[in-house]
Amino acid sequence: MAESFGRGAMTNHWTDIANTDCALIMGSNPAENHPVAFRHLMAAKDGRGAKIVCVDPRFTRSASKADFHAAIRSGTDIAFLNGMIRWILEDMEANPSNYNMTYVSEYTNASFLVNPAFKGTADLDGLFSGYAGRLNETDVAKRKYDTASWQYQRDDTGVPKRDKTLKDPNSVFQLLKKHMSRYTPEKVSAITGCPQEAFLEVCKAFAATGKPDKAGTILYAMGTTQHTVGAQNIRAFGIIQMLLGNIGIAGGGINAMRGEANVQGSTDYTLLYHILPGYLSMFQNVDSSWAKYRERMDKAYFNKDPKSLNWWQNYPKYVVSLLKAWYGDAATKSNDFCYDLMPKIQAGKNYSHIPLFEAMQNGTIKGFMVWGQNPAVGGPNAEAQRKALDKLDWLLVTDLWHTETANYWKRPGVNPADIKTEVFLLPALASFEKEGSITNSGRWSQWRYKGAEGPAEAKDDLSMMNLLMLKLKELYRAGEPSSDAITKLAWDYGKDHADPHEVAKEINGYDLTTGKLMTSFANLKDDGTTSCGNWLYCASYTQAGNMAARRDNKDASGIGLFANWAWCWPVNRRIIYNRASVDLDGVPFDKSRKLVWWDAAEKKWMGDVIDGGGAPMNQGGHYPFIMRTEGVGRLFGAGMAEGPLPEHYEPWESPVANMMVKQQFNPMVTVFRPKEQGSPNKFPIVATTYRLCEHYQSGAMTRNLAWLTELMPEPFVEMSEELAAEKGITNGEKVIVETSRGQVRMVAIVTRRFKPFRIDGKAVHEVGMPWHWGFMGLSKGDSANSLTPYIGDANTTIPEYKAFLCNIRKAQG
Repeated sequence: MAESFGRGAMTNHWTDIANTDCALIMGSNPAENHPVAFRHLMAAKDGRGAKIVCVDPRFTRSASKADFHAAIRSGTDIAFLNGMIRWILEDMEANPSNYNMTYVSEYTNASFLVNPAFKGTADLDGLFSGYAGRLNETDVAKRKYDTASWQYQRDDTGVPKRDKTLKDPNSVFQLLKKHMSRYTPEKVSAITGCPQEAFLEVCKAFAATGKPDKAGTILYAMGTTQHTVGAQNIRAFGIIQMLLGNIGIAGGGINAMRGEANVQGSTDYTLLYHILPGYLSMFQNVDSSWAKYRERMDKAYFNKDPKSLNWWQNYPKYVVSLLKAWYGDAATKSNDFCYDLMPKIQAGKNYSHIPLFEAMQNGTIKGFMVWGQNPAVGGPNAEAQRKALDKLDWLLVTDLWHTETANYWKRPGVNPADIKTEVFLLPALASFEKEGSITNSGRWSQWRYKGAEGPAEAKDDLSMMNLLMLKLKELYRAGEPSSDAITKLAWDYGKDHADPHEVAKEINGYDLTTGKLMTSFANLKDDGTTSCGNWLYCASYTQAGNMAARRDNKDASGIGLFANWAWCWPVNRRIIYNRASVDLDGVPFDKSRKLVWWDAAEKKWMGDVIDGGGAPMNQGGHYPFIMRTEGVGRLFGAGMAEGPLPEHYEPWESPVANMMVKQQFNPMVTVFRPKEQGSPNKFPIVATTYRLCEHYQSGAMTRNLAWLTELMPEPFVEMSEELAAEKGITNGEKVIVETSRGQVRMVAIVTRRFKPFRIDGKAVHEVGMPWHWGFMGLSKGDSANSLTPYIGDANTTIPEYKAFLCNIRKAQG
């Protein structure tokens, strides 16, 4: 989504889902995994007659509430979505009045002209121009893309050239039409296994939201992202929603449903290795100085179009304010605000989950701190993860219970005496036993008060981190190398229990000339006179108080913005990109769901907090997608690793050859253990994993609660009646599910929720397994992640949990 719109966050928010006219549930199962939030969608269905469309390999609980369900083989989302894009483009040409053509031509890069040297996958066997390497190459060193031909044509001033008639053959719009023309209903059906009638029904229902007075939303989760083409799956969502004018409007958007209450918050605060708080670019070894870092960033955010606000050009203010928050008085202009003290990642090196465990396996990483995760169950190829932990010198785990990760050294089949890793387990408090904020999927930061006292020996994470850092500062005073990076940190949150309010204030930031809390990130400076721990959260805790603690449930907007309930980043804006909901004069496209509008008399914006300020476009204002350098949404995304447009590639493990092109799998996919690729001859069945309502993530919490283990006592595998008959398996029998990485023992659930797919005229079976189990807790069982592959998306390296190959047989004994 960041490539398409500028930010990777949920575009709208939970309560706004009630405003939609049609919801496409794909890659998610909100009725089961987000049951409370799902009530907003049911309110849309019951209150305004909204249609619900569910696309999923399995007939899920969400599918049972949908108006219709379209089943597709796991890993074929792009074929289905590209087919939808083709249908929309053809209908747009035949019936332009059914679409918001102002939105398409003015607010997206549809009119931008691309380098004439660009060639698409139809011309190059599934590759885009600029590729160097063989087809289906797995060695990273032997393949790469030169993206010069993917770039815009520019005029003499450096502004991208445009053709707003959308007819130039080098325009993004025409390139998109050419690329998508191959995804006919017949081809979509042959690849996905979805009957043409069901596919077309989805196209018609969702495309109807392209009218300016309609709104359609997409709800996705890990079923979309956990593929070798996961990021391009979301790009396809983005293209659909931009063509339909559904981004930045009430009832629209692409809503990424996070799997926990604070996943969004943890990402905002640099959970991922390549970013700093607020999604600022991480320092790299090529940035030998503050000046070099700025040089790299200035090049990345280059823009000459005066109509583009290009908000990321403000990054120096946010980085300097961040360094001031971290180092306080020690950070001065004369020492580049302590920039030289900061650690720097190696440019181009991957520090994501799988590479980290490979580094443990290889002996590069000696120690590992595990906070709030259980990779011995949740990681791909789970047994390989456990073996990697064997190679550590020490392991620190903080958790509520003895998890599989904390006790990996006594897992089944292992002699604990053979494992030399020293393991520390720190007892932690549950979320209800501590005070602080969480940020939900919709970017709402909500303050939670302590609801109960925890065990006396347990501590909250903040206090544990505080004590650890205080001790490190004490030890580093002995003159260790690079000690200044630790000892000069401005760290004063209390000696034992850190005060979460003080941390929240530091995150908000201060005007250091007055000592007062900042009121907006627009006032942050790069001269060292302001501090801010996360620019996105500036204005969350001001002199007026803790905005996240607000609980005013009155809604003046009439469309569920609830602007005085908690606080939403950025600057309490409830729907991002909201400037795209109005025409060039600031008049809402949909007057029944007014989100923002320009008051000509007052000369100011009304409604939600406007994205970017300034006047409407026709009065000298700017484009609506302020976080993109060109100021518009990207139908054509040149920043993606494997190509600027989504292309169907088969999963790393697939039962069939790619029917679109000769390139079988994502050409830029991250391959770690190529010898573990499962053969379709030995493993002909497609497998996928998912979550249950009765259990939570790796099960560390829920499998220690007797009433939940009673509801869902052991792991199982769902299979179709046809596959069960073929294998001689009856419902309730114990079976062995096997892949090239290992095998698990599970209960067979024979069900009509799965049906065989007809793929290019052949029957292909698929099975599904929940992944919540492990060898600890009240309910024990094999984890489905013992089967999943060590393979990752080309852009994010998120593992491909959702599509791999297996075989099944009856268990003996």
